Amino acid sequence: MKARVLVADDDAGVRYTLRGLLEDDGLTVEEAVDGEAALARLDSEPPVDLVLSDLRMPRVDGMELLRRVAARPHAPRVILITAHGSERHAVEAMKLGALDYFRKPFDVDDVLAVVRRALGMVRLEAENERLSGEVNLLRSLVFVSPAMARLALLIQRVGPRDVTVLITGESGTGKERVAEALVRASPRADKPYVRFNCAALTPELAEAELFGHSKGAFTGAVRARPGLFREASGGTLLLDEVGELALPLQAKLLRVLQEGEVRPVGEDRSFPVDVRVLAATHRDLPQRVAEGRFREDLYYRLKVVTLQVPPLRSRPEDIAALAKHFLARHTERFRMPPVPLTPALLERLTAHPWPGNVRELENALESAVVLSPDGTLDLELLPGGTTAPQSLPTGATLREKLDAHERELILAALAASKGQRTEAAKALGIGRATLHDKLRKHGLLSEDDEPER
Repeated sequence: MKARVLVADDDAGVRYTLRGLLEDDGLTVEEAVDGEAALARLDSEPPVDLVLSDLRMPRVDGMELLRRVAARPHAPRVILITAHGSERHAVEAMKLGALDYFRKPFDVDDVLAVVRRALGMVRLEAENERLSGEVNLLRSLVFVSPAMARLALLIQRVGPRDVTVLITGESGTGKERVAEALVRASPRADKPYVRFNCAALTPELAEAELFGHSKGAFTGAVRARPGLFREASGGTLLLDEVGELALPLQAKLLRVLQEGEVRPVGEDRSFPVDVRVLAATHRDLPQRVAEGRFREDLYYRLKVVTLQVPPLRSRPEDIAALAKHFLARHTERFRMPPVPLTPALLERLTAHPWPGNVRELENALESAVVLSPDGTLDLELLPGGTTAPQSLPTGATLREKLDAHERELILAALAASKGQRTEAAKALGIGRATLHDKLRKHGLLSEDDEPER
């Protein structure tokens, strides 16, 4: 792909000359009549790799343009064009972050040398960022797919920024692992990292756990506790399954995020906290907002940046790498001979839709390793392929086939667990709340079933 260069100069002749020179060198060139026009262009797509800006321009000059560009996240690098005798300004510009400069009137070879050197540095920085992101995420997740490589790059970019991040994705995709990668990429990496499952406790206990409580604030509060926000102060707090928070607690969480302080249950004073919040959910939060089950203001407060973890079925190229990793892990764990990833095994694994995602894949391979003869893997112990149930009509859609297969897997798991939903959810590699949702979806709930909490 051609590098894209933006030339900002109020002299049409200079823009024309530079455009012809750079296009002849194989670059894509755009023009801006001054710094203000250049800033407007940088707000649009596609992104610009390099900016060549004159030092003296009306409205927004080159130095001001440099300052504003340097303040942007993932900003393009800037080369300044200076007049003779402006070396002092060029030195000042380099201190502000300019990559290089050249003088007017300019020599063609000098301009090309400066631009080529700058673009080489830009490409090297981009490659280093990409590799750093992949290495960072690979410490938590196994992948080879472009979709996950793109996620790794986004993690590397947002990790150092002290903003709230909402991590979304289906159950079992690895949202907690993404949170770990964000923490490692953060300046808070050596500070406390605290995790809280928002679905694990009643609203009253969740409030006390998050914000703390005084001694005697409620039955069983035999001593005061600071709460997870204060325990994580200076570091990071992950709110896992944030979509399960009760509405009253959502309002209190919003206040903490807005004001940067918590008030423990039973206390009449507040305490300042400095915490970066990460939130994760498999829920469709916009839908829950529309249903009145999640506060819209809290949703927007949490989604300053949103990272979507793709489901395993959308990145089948990761299955082989994941399978090798899990087979090695569990054969070593159970002190068994290595199990090779044979073509037949890989075909069986790639044929399955994996509704429980990576968690289901690991659980299936762990179970198969334990139950198979040493050194081999009994394929019959794995979930079946993509054959549709016989009851489906000819011409059924892919969604209908997947839904029918998912229903069969759930019924089989419930039968194997003798109706114990917690065990069935564990076998499927999903959470109990997710299983409850799927039971409702497939019409497998009775009228007297308690709603999942």
